Amino acid sequence: MTEICSNSSNPHVFSNRFRGYFPVVVDVETAGFNAKTDALLEIAATTLAFDSETGLFSLDETIHFNIHPFEGANLEKAALEFTGIDPTNPLRGAVDEEVALKAIFKLIRKKMKAADCQRAIMVAHNASFDLGFVNAAVERCAIKRSPFHPFVSFDTTTLSGLALGQTVLAKACIAANITFDNNEAHCALYDTEKTAELFCYITNKWQQLGGWPIEESNPENTEDS
Repeated sequence: MTEICSNSSNPHVFSNRFRGYFPVVVDVETAGFNAKTDALLEIAATTLAFDSETGLFSLDETIHFNIHPFEGANLEKAALEFTGIDPTNPLRGAVDEEVALKAIFKLIRKKMKAADCQRAIMVAHNASFDLGFVNAAVERCAIKRSPFHPFVSFDTTTLSGLALGQTVLAKACIAANITFDNNEAHCALYDTEKTAELFCYITNKWQQLGGWPIEESNPENTEDS
């Protein structure tokens, strides 16, 4: 397995913050829970900006698509009622999965290169769900390589449970004094940006509390204390 390593010991270099990984916040809306059989209906991704002076993150750029169900996709009635999405509505301006993924991946690779990072890592609320649907769509579209690590992710459900004592996105945002409108929820665009705000809040709070010793010691040069 290839090891992702940062290129410098400077803690205020983007590529050092997560050991060479480039975090991208993602949310998907779907027509069910099975990534292999159920339709992917919406996807949004938010990249993050990093302040080299403070070591703090903020939201950078968001890209969003409504998506046509793939051929033969299952559409669970309960899921559609929950999200309020009508896949047949022509006003959605939906595109095929391949179009959406290639546009998102192009943006990620551009931002990742600028940050001198080597691999993207997905940030999401219940991240295994979102990553599973993205991986399944990549496979369906025969896209040779996703910028995302195939199984490593940052789950804001876990992070907010640790930092805020909440696991529901809306409640975690409220605990972090981030405005959250339940009427806007279950829209990939809205949920992605709120998840990004939450991730920035948690990582920035940790940084402001002192962070950790980022410089890696060389075991060969470490003297016994």
